[in-house]
Amino acid sequence: MSGTGEKGSATTKTPADFLKSIRGRPVVVKLNSGVDYRGILACLDGYMNIAMEQTEEYVNGQLKNKYGDAFIRGNNVLYISTSKRTLAEGA
Repeated sequence: MSGTGEKGSATTKTPADFLKSIRGRPVVVKLNSGVDYRGILACLDGYMNIAMEQTEEYVNGQLKNKYGDAFIRGNNVLYISTSKRTLAEGA
C-alpha cells in the first residue's frame, strides 16, 4: 500500500509553480468587487500583491480604462487566470 497515491507525483504542480510559470504572460485578475484587470503579469509576492503592465480595466465586461502599470493589493484578488485572448484582440 505504500505505493498508492504516488502516481504522477513527479509532475505535480503547486499553485506557486503555476504563478511562476505565468510571469510575463497575459493574465486576467478578477477582484472581489467583480472588476477584471487584463494585462501582462510583471510580478507578485507572497501576499498576492500584483504588478501588471499594459493593464486594461473591465467593469461588467466593458473596457473602462487603460493603465500603463497597475498595482493590485492581494487581499482584493478573487483569482488570477491566464488570458485566453491576446490584448490586441480586444482592440
